[in-house]
Amino acid sequence: MHSAKSDTGLKRPHNEDRFIVDHSLGLYVVCDGMGGSNAGEIASALAVEAIHAHLAEAAKNPELPLIGPCDPRVSAPANRLASAIRAANEVIHRESWSRPDYEGMGTTVVAARLTKEMLVIAHVGDSRLYLVRNWVIQALTTDHSWVAEQILKGVMTEEEAERSPHRNIVTRALGVDSSVDVELTEVPVKGGDILLLCSDGLTRGVRPNDILHILSGSEDLPTLSDRLIAMANEAGGDDNTTVVVVALRKTLHTGLWERLKHQFVA
Repeated sequence: MHSAKSDTGLKRPHNEDRFIVDHSLGLYVVCDGMGGSNAGEIASALAVEAIHAHLAEAAKNPELPLIGPCDPRVSAPANRLASAIRAANEVIHRESWSRPDYEGMGTTVVAARLTKEMLVIAHVGDSRLYLVRNWVIQALTTDHSWVAEQILKGVMTEEEAERSPHRNIVTRALGVDSSVDVELTEVPVKGGDILLLCSDGLTRGVRPNDILHILSGSEDLPTLSDRLIAMANEAGGDDNTTVVVVALRKTLHTGLWERLKHQFVA
C-alpha cells in the first residue's frame, strides 16, 4: 500500500518535484529538480521517466547491459537500480547542452526497489528515505550536501546546519556532470514497516520526531501524506514538498516462511 502527494508550497511559483510509483517493479522514486527558468522541473521529469524506462526494459530483457560499473559488493537489483540512475544522469546531462535555458539543470533523486524481503536504495543529493519500525524512525540515506559534510567533519552542529545560509547546497546531483556517484544501500525489511521517501521541502522545516508522530498515527495513508504536506507548509512552505509513504503488509514474510518450511520438511 502506498500514498504519494506533491505540493508547490507557499513561496515557489511552480513545482519542480516529480515522483513515480510502479508496484509491478517494486519501484518508488522522488526527484527534486533545480535550475533556472523551468529547467528544474524538466530535469526531475526526465529523471523519473528515464529511471522507470530503464527498469521496465530490464524487466523484459534481463541481459540488458548495465550502465556504469557493476559493484560486486551489492546485489543484482542494486546494480540495476544504480544503472537506471546513471541512465537518467546521461539523459539530463545531454539535454542540458541542447538549449541555453537548460544549461546547468539537475535534480536530486532518492529511489527504492522492494525485492522480496530486501529494500534497495539509490540516492544522489538531499532527498531522503526514512524507515519507521516499532515506533522508531531511522534515516536510511545521508544527505549529499555541504552542511552534511561539515557535520560529519565535526565543524558544524545539526542546529548550526539548520540555520546555515548554505544549507541548500548539494554536493551531488543528476545531470550536472557526465558521470555521477550513486550511493547504494540494501536493508532487510519486514511486515509492518513504513517507508517514507521525501524531498527536502519536508525535512527543511520538519524534524524526524514530528514525522514519526504523523506516521505512527492510525489514519489511512492518504491522510498521513496530507498531514506531512500540511506540516511542511505550516513550517513555512519555503519549497516544494513531495512525500511517498509505503506501508509493508504484515504478511511480507509469509512466502519466505513457506519456502523454509518446505525445505525443513523435505
